[in-house]
Amino acid sequence: METIVSTFHVDYKLIIAQFVNFAIVFSILYFLIFKPIIKSMSDRGEIIAKSLKNADEIEKKLASSDDESRQIILSAKKQSNAIVFEAVAAGEAKRKELISKAKEDIALIIDEEKKNIARDKNEALKEIKKEAADMIIATAEKVFGENIDAIKDRDFVKRMIS
Repeated sequence: METIVSTFHVDYKLIIAQFVNFAIVFSILYFLIFKPIIKSMSDRGEIIAKSLKNADEIEKKLASSDDESRQIILSAKKQSNAIVFEAVAAGEAKRKELISKAKEDIALIIDEEKKNIARDKNEALKEIKKEAADMIIATAEKVFGENIDAIKDRDFVKRMIS
């Protein structure tokens, strides 16, 4: 080994000094540069992992909110259909009610007009009977040539009309 040392001119003191220098430089680099870099990289790794986890949670929430919005829309459609159905049913019931009320009003008007017609008919018949009685009396006076009193007039007219 001695021949190797003398051939290559290896100096143990120099190797030890270089090793100490290397250890000092490595320690300085490790504590001042590598350790903060490793710490910041691990912090960044945690931030990235947290961001990915948050992204997954947001994605899940988005999917659930889509489902919820679909459910809300379906519920709103069902409610609107129910409201429309109720409005149509209420409109139909109101229409039927108005029609029945109109029929009742028409029936009342028809009954009132029938009563008016019957009353007018009775008045017209009374008027015709009175005129007929006057004509019969006038004819009887001309035929008999004498004036008939009121009691005879009534009896005669009643017999003629009946």
